[in-house]
Amino acid sequence: MKKIKSNLIGIDQGDVALFSDFEDGGDMWTGEGSRERRAKVHFSEPFKSAPSVTCSVSLWDVDYSTNIRADLTAQNITTSDFEMVFSTWDNTRIARIRVSWMAIGELRDDDEWDIP
Repeated sequence: MKKIKSNLIGIDQGDVALFSDFEDGGDMWTGEGSRERRAKVHFSEPFKSAPSVTCSVSLWDVDYSTNIRADLTAQNITTSDFEMVFSTWDNTRIARIRVSWMAIGELRDDDEWDIP
């Protein structure tokens, strides 16, 4: 459990079109085996400490003739950004993916001072 030590909580969110491989024959649509896409997402303003981040698929365009195999995670979370990582494997064919994300964490209060 993440405990937030602040009375100033920030919630940031967004939607990212991660890829659209059917348009140009990209490897998520035409390839096989392990494949991965990453996107760096920047928060609208920095958090005081690394927030909790969740990602979910908001658009899912896949080939119905193969099994759907996918993993979606938020990695390398810092106070200012994170990496969205989508991967698939075997013969799964994915035309395009859009991902929604939400970050929740403590914010720095303007009245808060850092005294060395």
